Amino acid sequence: MKKYVGDKFRECRLACEMTQKDVAKRLGVSQPVYNRYEKGICECTYLQLARLCDIFDVSADYILGRRDY
Repeated sequence: MKKYVGDKFRECRLACEMTQKDVAKRLGVSQPVYNRYEKGICECTYLQLARLCDIFDVSADYILGRRDY
């Protein structure tokens, strides 16, 4: 599941034309930490998930694979 969510983070980030550094700065973490989220090495917190959904303008259901949008 971590890898699937990480792939969704990457997909959304690229769709928003953002770098990992851009997202990390808006999220309040370092770029290496955000990179671990995308690679599925670590899990973000629920609050970070909510913030990432705001940054990417998508729902948590989309990130978690419950919806196609």
